[in-house]
Amino acid sequence: MAKMINTKYGYVTPQEAEMDAHLDKWMKRRAKQHGAFSLDKKWRKQHAKDKKMPLS
Repeated sequence: MAKMINTKYGYVTPQEAEMDAHLDKWMKRRAKQHGAFSLDKKWRKQHAKDKKMPLS
C-alpha cells in the first residue's frame, strides 16, 4: 500500500498530492491571467459608482 500524505485536502497518496499541487498552480495562474477572484477590483468598481461627484 502506498504511503499516505497529509495535505490540506486530507490524507492522499503521493500521486494524488502531486496532481492536487499541479491543479492548484494551474488555477492560481489562470486566475492571475484573467483577473478572476479579484475582490479588490470588484470593490473599486462598486464604490466608484456609489461616490457622488462634488459640484465645482
